[in-house]
Amino acid sequence: MPSRESCTLTDEKQEKVLHETLEQLRYDNSFIRALPADPESRNNLRQVHGACFSRIAPSPVPDPRLIAASPEVAEILGLSPEASRDPAFVEVLSGNRTVQGMAPFAACYGGHQFGNWAGQLGDGRAITLGEVITPNDERWELQLKGAGRTPYSRSADGRAVMRSSVREFLCSEAMHHLGVPTTRALSLVSTGAEVVRDMFYSGRPAPEPGAIVCRVAPSFIRFGNFELLAARGDAELLRKLTDYTIDRHYPWLREDDQGDLYVRFLDEVCQRTARMIVEWMRVGFVHGVMNTDNMSILGLTIDYGPYGWLDDFDPGWTPNTTDAEMRRYCYGNQPRIAHWNLLQLANALHPLVGSAAPMESVLLNYGRRLAQGQQQMMASKLGLRSFRPDSGEDGNQASPDLTLVNDLLQLLHRVETDMTLFYRALANLDVGGHHRVDSDDGPLLAVLRQAYYSPDALAPDYQRDMAAWLRRYVQRLQEDGEGNHERRAGMNAVNPLYVPRNYLAQLAIDQAEQGDGSRLHDLLDVLRHPYEEQAGREAYAARRPDWARDRPGCSMLSCSS
Repeated sequence: MPSRESCTLTDEKQEKVLHETLEQLRYDNSFIRALPADPESRNNLRQVHGACFSRIAPSPVPDPRLIAASPEVAEILGLSPEASRDPAFVEVLSGNRTVQGMAPFAACYGGHQFGNWAGQLGDGRAITLGEVITPNDERWELQLKGAGRTPYSRSADGRAVMRSSVREFLCSEAMHHLGVPTTRALSLVSTGAEVVRDMFYSGRPAPEPGAIVCRVAPSFIRFGNFELLAARGDAELLRKLTDYTIDRHYPWLREDDQGDLYVRFLDEVCQRTARMIVEWMRVGFVHGVMNTDNMSILGLTIDYGPYGWLDDFDPGWTPNTTDAEMRRYCYGNQPRIAHWNLLQLANALHPLVGSAAPMESVLLNYGRRLAQGQQQMMASKLGLRSFRPDSGEDGNQASPDLTLVNDLLQLLHRVETDMTLFYRALANLDVGGHHRVDSDDGPLLAVLRQAYYSPDALAPDYQRDMAAWLRRYVQRLQEDGEGNHERRAGMNAVNPLYVPRNYLAQLAIDQAEQGDGSRLHDLLDVLRHPYEEQAGREAYAARRPDWARDRPGCSMLSCSS
């Protein structure tokens, strides 16, 4: 029986035989074997009841060409670096053919979108090819995004444009190297066909180059899979799906009979979701569309749509134009929205449990774990040995560390400060220096200069307040007694220097739309080592340039794809 570790995303190097074609891989499709299929075989839009998926083949494209491939993901699957040179590689990953063992399908699920129940949604432009058994005996699902219409496409065409496909391919791999739980991406293929999209819903649709990304994960099951069955009152199928999910992805829960199985399942999902959110907050990632149908049951970042990265620190920033007014999914709201989404999952599982009390307790634990995780995360970002908890009788005296962190976050938001560069610069502070209250603020602030978008325009009161905070921070570090070198190494291991900033992704998109993937390859190569300084690649760590502030694709985006 698999352990917890064997069900996580890994790319550990082991002695293994690597194959040169997709046909040589071993396929075993447990999802469609264990769960009921849609009896209707036609590819027409419809409501699908009593089934978890519809069998559907990808639609062919006229002129598929490989733009990029991930050798790391290929190796996980058991493919050699030469596999991407096989003509069949592009044919299969463009949807033009399948190989023996694959059993394509589109999943049926629902979800809450922007807080409102949307009913049946499903894989409207994603088609799973099959599940691969890897050389490490892991099970990974291959899914083509942009592979054509399915019964769940609603009024759409099931296709994807190059810009969204580049962003998904790039960010999937970048997040992995950043240490954030995520789905992965094997390939990016241009289709040779144009797709008409209205990029900002402005009433001016235009043709764009089409593309297909092959994304990879142990599973693409979402909160919405359970929600739809619960909303329809299909308790039998809800139990069958939940039992399959536990047996396939959380088998250790069967070994322990301490408490209700489904409550413990919810608790595992809460733990993984909390960890994912903490990692998002650590690196400055904003998902942009945290609908429940975009929440993975494995706690993975899934469905890269109008995501973004904090250039200047703003807790209220969202990259999604659809969310520009309400800011439901802004950076600072992500922990709270994840809790709301978990509540919807708990509501869906309630028919299997029959009692709300144990599930409410699990959701309370999510809040505690999240708070502890965020505290530990901020301690590591600031180079503290640990986060000192509240003190005093019954913990009624606020933690000085919590006050230190909250004061810093307010300062970061007061002026335009690059979050990524700020923490990297902070690591260079000389803790052994004499930062007296009456000393000059200039040398103390100089270490942070590169993090400000307008360093010469900092107001005197801001400089005074930031210098005062830095002195408090130095004093706190001196209490830990760790040397500059050790602290700096620890901070640089959790504060990335390189992240896939929106404008960098857009520059790669511009080239990819012309059939040139070189800039994408260069950027991905940098992002494979996001915590290490890379000589000659300083431009990839630079602040967002002024020209990118308002350029389409470099700031806010829509859900259009």
